[in-house]
Amino acid sequence: MKVSLVEIDGKKGKEISLPRQFSEEFRPDLIKKAVLAQQSHSIQSSGTNQMAGMRQSAFITKRRKHYKTTYGRGQSRTPRKVLSRRGTNFHYMGAVAPNTVGGRVSHPPKAEKIWDLKINVQERRKAIRSAIAATMNSAIVKRRGHTVESFVVENKIEDLKKAKEVHDFLKKVGLGKELERIAVKKIRAGKGKNRGRPYRKKKGPLFVVSKKCALIGAARNLQGIDVCTVKDLNAELLAPGTDAGRLTLWSDKALEVMEKEGLFYTHAKKETKK
Repeated sequence: MKVSLVEIDGKKGKEISLPRQFSEEFRPDLIKKAVLAQQSHSIQSSGTNQMAGMRQSAFITKRRKHYKTTYGRGQSRTPRKVLSRRGTNFHYMGAVAPNTVGGRVSHPPKAEKIWDLKINVQERRKAIRSAIAATMNSAIVKRRGHTVESFVVENKIEDLKKAKEVHDFLKKVGLGKELERIAVKKIRAGKGKNRGRPYRKKKGPLFVVSKKCALIGAARNLQGIDVCTVKDLNAELLAPGTDAGRLTLWSDKALEVMEKEGLFYTHAKKETKK
């Protein structure tokens, strides 16, 4: 499969061939499985204290003439705590028994619960390859809500150092409507407004670069735009919300790295420090 290379000034350049990863079949079921597994790793553990509801003293006796006794009251031997007292007449409430009023919770949420979902390595790699191929499928990209198709950009894009330069570049290549689309944000319904996420924001273009570069910092303040190195790609970046076909701008150098190292077919080669 061949596509035209877009230069930094917005003009079309030579044609280049895409790596074999872009010829993978579309598997939305695997993509969804990989994204959910990725999201499960960021769930924060939560639960009750193991001693919750067990800290108070619970004592009850049926002995005759014993202080704090329930002798002759027709009361069960459920462990209880003193609720109130009038002279030597005590009123009790359930303490450590979960079946009583005021008692502890029977099966509370436990912090040691494991939320991580498992996915096979081969399935995860195939899901990423499928999501990569979906970025170049114009029907899938437009069905996701994007106004233009994905394309390949020359390597100079990685040298942009300011957000304004990135913004101007996107306008040159015809992504003006896309910038207007992702600039809209809506107030979230529900309690999420009190939990640090008051707005619902749309996902825009994803830049895939060959290595850590100035573009990562330059595009940080642009809403809805993400930058990722080709070795760190995952299913959630390529298919946010399990919906494949995100508008992606590939650096030509990133495609070279992907093809040379056979990324997402085998393990990526680790860079050695010299």
